[in-house]
Formats: sequence, C-alpha cells, structure tokens
Amino acid sequence: MNEKLLVCNSLTKLFGTKQALTGIDLTLGSGKIIGLLGPNGSGKTTLLKLINGLLQPSGGNVLIDGHAPGVYTHGIVSYLPDRMFLNDWMKVMDLIRFFDDFYSDFDFPKAMEMLQSLGLSSTDRLKTLSKGTKEKVQLIVTMARKAKLYLLDEPIGGVDPAARDYILNTILTNYSENSTVVISTHLISDIERVLDEVIFLKNGELMLHDSVDNIREQEGKSVDQLFREVFAC
Repeated sequence: MNEKLLVCNSLTKLFGTKQALTGIDLTLGSGKIIGLLGPNGSGKTTLLKLINGLLQPSGGNVLIDGHAPGVYTHGIVSYLPDRMFLNDWMKVMDLIRFFDDFYSDFDFPKAMEMLQSLGLSSTDRLKTLSKGTKEKVQLIVTMARKAKLYLLDEPIGGVDPAARDYILNTILTNYSENSTVVISTHLISDIERVLDEVIFLKNGELMLHDSVDNIREQEGKSVDQLFREVFAC
C-alpha cells in the first residue's frame, strides 16, 4: 500500500485572472474510494485535469506515485472525463481494441465481460447508442485498465437512478483493492455508501478532507448532511 499515491503541494491554477484552484495541499493513499465533492464551478474538473497532466499548474505541483504527471503517470492513471470522448463512427469493439493497443495494463477479457453484463453487442456503432449507454461504454474502457489511480469526473451526472446503480457497481467490482478511485460528483446521496473518504472543494479551496467514518462519528451526521451545511444547499 502506498500512503502517498497522490500528493498535491500548494497546487494553484489561474485562468487569466480567475483563480480556479488556490493552494491545494492534499495527500491520498492507495486502496480507497474517495469522493471529490463540490458544486459546479468549485474546481473539481480543474483538479482532475491537473492530476492527469492535461493542465499545467500556475503554482505548486502534483506527484503521483512520486512522479510529476507525464509518461509514467499516464501508464498508472485511468481518467474518465466529464465529456464524451468517443468517436461516433467507431464500433464498440473498435474502441476496446484501441484501448487494448494503447494501454499495456488494459484487461481485454474484463472489458468484454463488462460489455456482456451491459447487454451490448461489440459490433454496435457508437452513434446508434443512447447518451447513457455511451457513458457506460466509456466507463467500461476506463475501468478495464489495471491502474493504480482512477479519476472519474461526474460518472453518474447525466444518467437515471437505475443507471447510477449500475455504474457504481461497475466501479466497485472492477477496481483493484490496492488502487484508489477518485469520483467527482455533486450527487452526494447517491454515492455516499461506497466512499471511504471525502474531499470538499468550494470556490477552488480545500474545505475538508476526512474519512466518512470520522465525519459520522465526530459530526454525528451523514456526508450529505454535512455537505448541505458547508455549501448551504
């Protein structure tokens, strides 16, 4: 177990004069499911993109398994963005083969097993699938990697409650117990039951990082209740 799988030191990001993140100090260990929680515009997506190396920090730094974002970290981080990344002309099997060719840690049999559980044909063209089904296919190729760190940006945001259960169960049953999963969301009540730790972000600042057990014991309330108090929603 790596107690310092992810370390953010005074991490700051500016877009022009707008401060998206301010001095984030954060350490995450391995073997956890962690909720990255905050309303829209709180900096969740910016933080995940910085960790994944898609954005460069304006100040501070990020280390994943002791390395700055780059070739090594791309090999151990599996990232699900908050927007569609699928090419509509592809068949489902084209996408799975693409990931299998691109990532050495991709588990092809696992991807096919997840696909089968979804009741999808590998010959279906992506453009024929509903938005919710496309999101599930994206999740399958993300979770089929044997990564050390999974970054999932709003994986349950645009789908119905039944699909949310499927997505959460897919996450729970397909990550290694030595890996860490960071799930960004504002739908706290749907996800609280699966979380070990939570991070609260508000206006680009870290408000809280604690275990769910500590919150329940010390605050005497659920994460959802505490979130509503902190964010007054």
